[in-house]
Amino acid sequence: MHYPDTKLPKVGTTIFTVMSQLANEAGAINLSQGFPDFDGPEFLRKRVAHYIEHGANQYAPMTGIPALREAIANKTERLYGRNTCAESEVTVTSGATEALFAAIAAVVQAGDEVIVFDPAYDSYEPAIELNGGRAVHLALPPPSFNIDFEQLKAAISDRTRMIIINSPHNPTGAVLSAQDLDTLAEIVRDSDILLLSDEVYEHIAFDGQPHQSLLRHDELAARSFVVSSFGKTFHTTGWKVGYCVAPAPLSAEFRKVHQYLTFSTVTPVQLALADMLNEQPEHYLELPEFYQQKRDLFCELMAGSRFTFEKTAGTYFQLMDYSAISDLPDTEFCRWLTTEAGVAAIPISVFSESPMDTRLVRFCFAKSDETLRAAAAKLCEI
Repeated sequence: MHYPDTKLPKVGTTIFTVMSQLANEAGAINLSQGFPDFDGPEFLRKRVAHYIEHGANQYAPMTGIPALREAIANKTERLYGRNTCAESEVTVTSGATEALFAAIAAVVQAGDEVIVFDPAYDSYEPAIELNGGRAVHLALPPPSFNIDFEQLKAAISDRTRMIIINSPHNPTGAVLSAQDLDTLAEIVRDSDILLLSDEVYEHIAFDGQPHQSLLRHDELAARSFVVSSFGKTFHTTGWKVGYCVAPAPLSAEFRKVHQYLTFSTVTPVQLALADMLNEQPEHYLELPEFYQQKRDLFCELMAGSRFTFEKTAGTYFQLMDYSAISDLPDTEFCRWLTTEAGVAAIPISVFSESPMDTRLVRFCFAKSDETLRAAAAKLCEI
């Protein structure tokens, strides 16, 4: 039998899986894949157990448990000043990655172009290609990794269906400013271009900077799918629960896809998350300080190493330059770092169509202080 040709010829096993597996094999400290090595809030975990034991184990509504959608709408208004309709504009999804795929599949048609900014999270382009579109890659120039808006204007064509924004940005940690949102609004104002805003690290912006969600901006919100993640916010990445906020017409199209991807998301976790948002909002309000302390600790510990860096502005990732250590390409350096130095990191080149001429790797500092101290000790010995 002849098997069909692959629909994703450029796609193999993700770098996150590869590096985590290599870290396990080498017994290395895993600062590669972006997950905490500590647990989520006790209150939240107990509420999940409560709902499991009290029979909340059947299908949730396709769009999400009403109490959770209402809590999300309330949070959106409280943080970003946007009056959001829980019934028609909020959809709960099985992780942010599902929401990103559903948004792209809902509106991208054969021949459409979608602009992405490199380095870019690796799920964007496969979703675009599976839906017949073409990813147009624009580089975020180091060291700031800010959007070049003149380059963006030049890249827009009559085929441009969507622009994907990610702030705080994975893997660089760059954040959008209020002025950036105004400039973006000017660029798309007289067009039908849609925006997909990946805001899974919305509560992890540092040094007193408020997160500039597209939901703060009336013009942008009117044409945007805004995606977020409870896994990042509540240290529970394995639960895979996210959500999308979008205007009712876009949400209606989004839901047509969502209902045939996963239909609904795990019921007891949704109910527990609603309780968490309503009863302990201080958790996400205090998250920037929580992770800033970890960022500062890791950077302080690494100050004596041969790596060079500027403190990240957001996310729980820190880029570091290894130019003073090795001339190896970043993928080879990360393999060496894992097997020989005992610490796993992620190479930045894998996030770009055309890798930049840099020597940068990404470390995850969403780890216990003990883990960070142990990893930094190994890295400082290089």
